[in-house]
Amino acid sequence: MTETAKRPLILRLLSGLWDAINGFRRIVLNILFLFLLIAFFVALQPKGPKPLTEKTALVIAPSGYLVDQLSSQDPFAQLMGSNSRNETRLRDLQKAIEKAKDDDMINSMVLDLGGMAGGLSKLDELGQSIEDFKSSGKPVYAVGDYYSQSQYYLAAFADEIYLNPMGGVSLMGFASYRNYYKDALDKLAVNVHVFKVGQYKDFLEPYMRNDMSEASKEHNGQWLNQLWAHYTQRVETLRELENGSINALINNMDTHLAEANGDSAALALSAGYVDELLPRHKQLAKLQEKVGKNEEGDGYRGIDSDSYLALELPNFNSKEDKVGLIVASGTILDGEQPEGTIGGDTLAELIRQAKEEKLKALVLRVDSGGGSAFASEIIRQQLLDLQEDIPVIVSMGSVAASGGYWISATSDEIWATPTTITGSIGVFGAFPTLEESLKHLGIHTDGLGTTLLAGSMRVDRTLSPLAERVVQQGVEQVYKQFLDIAAEGRESTPEAINEIAQGRVWSGEQALANGLVDKLGGLNDAIKAAAERAEISDYDVIEIKRKLSPSEQFMQELANNLDAKASINPWLKPINQKLASWFSPVVEAIDELNSLNDPKGMYARCVACAAP
Repeated sequence: MTETAKRPLILRLLSGLWDAINGFRRIVLNILFLFLLIAFFVALQPKGPKPLTEKTALVIAPSGYLVDQLSSQDPFAQLMGSNSRNETRLRDLQKAIEKAKDDDMINSMVLDLGGMAGGLSKLDELGQSIEDFKSSGKPVYAVGDYYSQSQYYLAAFADEIYLNPMGGVSLMGFASYRNYYKDALDKLAVNVHVFKVGQYKDFLEPYMRNDMSEASKEHNGQWLNQLWAHYTQRVETLRELENGSINALINNMDTHLAEANGDSAALALSAGYVDELLPRHKQLAKLQEKVGKNEEGDGYRGIDSDSYLALELPNFNSKEDKVGLIVASGTILDGEQPEGTIGGDTLAELIRQAKEEKLKALVLRVDSGGGSAFASEIIRQQLLDLQEDIPVIVSMGSVAASGGYWISATSDEIWATPTTITGSIGVFGAFPTLEESLKHLGIHTDGLGTTLLAGSMRVDRTLSPLAERVVQQGVEQVYKQFLDIAAEGRESTPEAINEIAQGRVWSGEQALANGLVDKLGGLNDAIKAAAERAEISDYDVIEIKRKLSPSEQFMQELANNLDAKASINPWLKPINQKLASWFSPVVEAIDELNSLNDPKGMYARCVACAAP
C-alpha cells in the first residue's frame, strides 16, 4: 500500500480539502493578477482630451527651457519619479499655434509663462508665430504673477498683459559672466596645457586666467549689446514705448522705484510694461469675461497646446513630396550619443536615413556651440554625400558656433535668426597634467621609452617641448581646414574668412553682414526655402529621429503615460537645490573637461555662446 493510503481517513479528507483550498487560492490569485495586469495596461492607454464643443482659448504655458530637441532621459528614472527633464519643444508650440490660427473653435490665446525660460532666438521665433496668430483677428492675453526678462519678452506680443499687484517685471539687461579657475588649479598644482588658433578663441580662458581677457570682452560685448538692442527695440515697438525708455528706466531703477514707493508692480504699470494690475481671482474673472467660462464654472475655457495637438487625427493621406527635418542640438561629441547632445556617428546615421526616405530636400536645424572637430567633420562629410541628391538647408537656432558652424558651412543655404549666435571659427586643444600634484602626494613617475614622444602624453608627466610643438601644429592644421571649409561653403577665400574668424562670435545680423549666413529667418522660413529649392509647393514635413528599440519604445510610453513627474522624496528637493547651487561651478568645470572626447584632442567649441 502507498503511504497515503496508510494514513487515517480523516487526515486524507483534510489533506484533500487543503489541496482544494490551495488550488482555489491559486486560481483566485491568478485571476486577480490577470485583472490587475489588464487594469494596468488600460491605465497606460493615453486618455485623449475631450473634443472642443465651444469656442476655446489656446493656452501656451511652456514648462522649463524652450528647446529644439528634448534631451534623452532614462525611462526607469522617470518611472521612479525622478523626472529631471524641464523642457518644452519649440516646434510643438509653433505647430499648435499654426493650427489654432485657422480653427474656428479657437477664439483667442492665453500666454501663461510662469514656468518658462528661454533664449532670445527661440522667443523671437515663438513671437513670430504669435504675431501670425494675431493676424487672424484673434486676441492674445498674457497673465502672470511676475515676469522674468525672457517671460516678459514673449508677453510683449500679447494684446493685453495682466500682472499681479504683488508681482513685477524684471528687466536688467544681458550679461556674460564665467568662473575662472587658474588660482584653484595652481593651488592643486594642475598644469593645463593649452593649444589654440584664433585671437578671440576664449573657450579655455577660465583654465588659464582669473579674469576675462580684453579680446574676450571686446567680441563678447559686441554681440551682447546687439542682442540687447534687439530686445529693447522689439519690446518698445510692441508696447508702443519711447525709444530708449527701457534702458533709461533700468539705469535709473532706484529713482523710478522710489517714485513708485518701492512698488515694482506699480512701476511696471506706470512704465507701460503691463495693462492692468489684477490679483489671481480677478485675472481669472477677466479671462472668463474675454474667453468664456468652462463647464464647471470655476475657470475659463482653455486647452493647453499638448492636448490641442492630441485632438488632431492621424493623417493617412500623406503627400508624395516630402521635406525632411533633422534636429542637431547640444555639444558635438564623437561616437553614438543620446538626444540632447550631437553624436558624430548618431547624426551621420540620421543623415543616411534621410537619403533612404526619398526626400525632395532636407532642413538641418543646428543648435550647438560646437565640440569635437573630428565628429563635426564626420557629420559634414555625410551631409555632402546627401547634397549630391537633394538640397540641404541649415536653420540656425539660438547658437550655431564653432563646430555648429563647421557642420553648417557647406550646406546649400544657411538661415539664422537676427539673434542667433554664430561664427567662433577657431580651434583649440587642451591637455591637463598632474605631475606637480602627484609630487605633493609623494608619487613620482619614471621609466623609459623608445622615442622622444613615447609616453609623452601621460597626465603624470610634464609635457615635453616636442609634444607641445606637435599638438600646436595639429591645432593649426585643423584651423586651416576650418578656414578652407568655410571659404568653400561661402564662396570666399581662406584669407577673407580669417579676417572675420579668429574665434570671433557674431550675432545673426552681424553674420549676415559678414557673409557667414545667407538669410535671416526662423525654422519655418528655412523649410519654405528648402521647398522652393526643390521646386515643390505641396509637401509634408517629416522629422527624422533616432529609431528606438522595442524595449525603449515600451519604456518611453510607460513613463509618458504614467506622467511620473513628482519625486519619490520631495522633501529632498530643497536640499538638492542648495547643494547644486554650492557645487555647480565645480561640476560644470568638470563636465566641460569630461565632454572633450575628440580622438585627436582638437575642438571647435564656443563656451561663451550661451544665448541670453
